[in-house]
Amino acid sequence: MNGGKMDANQLDRIDHKILEVLAKDGRISYQKLADQVCLTARPCQERVRKLEKLGVIQGYQAVIAKPDREDGLILLLQVIMDTQQNRSSFAAFEQKLAKHPAVVNAWLVGGAIDYFIRLRCKDMEAYQTICNEWLSDPKLAISRIVCAPEMQVIK
Repeated sequence: MNGGKMDANQLDRIDHKILEVLAKDGRISYQKLADQVCLTARPCQERVRKLEKLGVIQGYQAVIAKPDREDGLILLLQVIMDTQQNRSSFAAFEQKLAKHPAVVNAWLVGGAIDYFIRLRCKDMEAYQTICNEWLSDPKLAISRIVCAPEMQVIK
């Protein structure tokens, strides 16, 4: 370990295989996991615990299926901030995103786009209201919002 961080060189082929299998099925039994990585159950369990202790495995989660039909629209937004403004506009926008009930997910990204946002709105009128609110707020300093409707989740 280097300063509490895991060095990728400390993981061997079996550790990588364990991580690959657990990423696909975090609820797999130690016996089935051991079979897939060519170990017996006990050493496999010890490796998983070591990976957890080192912080390589940080937790397990359930992937929840969404109902086939939910009311409203899912919109994917690209937000470009006015780069001439100071960084306080980014912080103000992030606070607004964190509190807004229509924001499903939001990511600060690099490149020409500043934010990707996944928004759930009951209709386009609700979306327009949100956009108008954000664009008219001088503290946010938003230059442009580009919107695309989510048609189908592929993965």
